[in-house]
Amino acid sequence: MVTQLNLTLSLRNKTVPCRVGLLLLETDHTTELEFARHMPHDLVGVYANRVTYANPTTPENLRKMVPLLGERTEQILPEADLDVVYYGCTSASFVIGDDVVASEINKAKPTASVVTPTLAALEACHQLRVGSLAILTPYLPETSAPLEPYFTERGISVVKHSCLGIEDDRIMAALDARSLIQAATEADHPDADALFISCTALRALEVVPELEKRLGKPVITSNQAAIWYILRLLGLPQPVRNSCQLFHTLPEAA
Repeated sequence: MVTQLNLTLSLRNKTVPCRVGLLLLETDHTTELEFARHMPHDLVGVYANRVTYANPTTPENLRKMVPLLGERTEQILPEADLDVVYYGCTSASFVIGDDVVASEINKAKPTASVVTPTLAALEACHQLRVGSLAILTPYLPETSAPLEPYFTERGISVVKHSCLGIEDDRIMAALDARSLIQAATEADHPDADALFISCTALRALEVVPELEKRLGKPVITSNQAAIWYILRLLGLPQPVRNSCQLFHTLPEAA
C-alpha cells in the first residue's frame, strides 16, 4: 500500500545557481569534455544540445546550420531560462557572424547572454592587451580565410595565419598533444603578442600551459576563451585546471 504524504513543499528558484547551455555540432567530441573539466559543478549546470551538421567543414555547410539554431536552443531545458548559451563552433561563428548567431539563439532564449568562440577570443585579446596575433586553424584555407578580417576589422592585426587543411572536424578532434604543440610552435611569429588556436574541436586547451612556457606569450584557444568569458560573465573564479595567463585574470577560488 502506498501512502501519499500531505506536506507543504518548498521549491528552489533554480536547481543550480547558474545555467549554461551548449549548442554544439552533432559531430563535436571535445566541447562538453572541456566544459566538464573547467566549470565549478556546484555553481554551474551545463546542459547541451546538438545541431545537425555534415562534413566537410566548408563555408557552405557551416551556413546550413542557421535555420536550426533557434529550434535546437529551445530544446535545451524547454521553457526554462538560461544565463548563457555558448554556440560551440568557431568557423561557423565567423562565417555566419556573431550577431546573426545571437539573434537566432535569442529567439528561443531571449534573456540569455550569447557567447561565440570568436566573440570570446576577441574579448580575451582585449583583456590581455593583445594588439597582434598569430593564428592557427585546422581548417581548409577557404574556411580559414574569413577569420583574419574578423580580427583586423576589430583592430587586431594578424601577422601570421596558418591552417592544417583538415576538412573533417572529427579528425580535428583526434589530433594528439604532440601534433598540436608542433603545429602551434610552427604557427607562432615573434611579432605576435599572442597565438590564437581556433576550433572548438581541437583538444588545444590541455596544451596551453606547455605552449605558453615554450612561446613566452599568451595562448588563446576557442573553448578556453569561452570558458573564461562565461566565468567572468557569471562572476565566478578561475578554473583550477590548466593554469594559463587568461585564466589568471579571473579571481582565485576562495
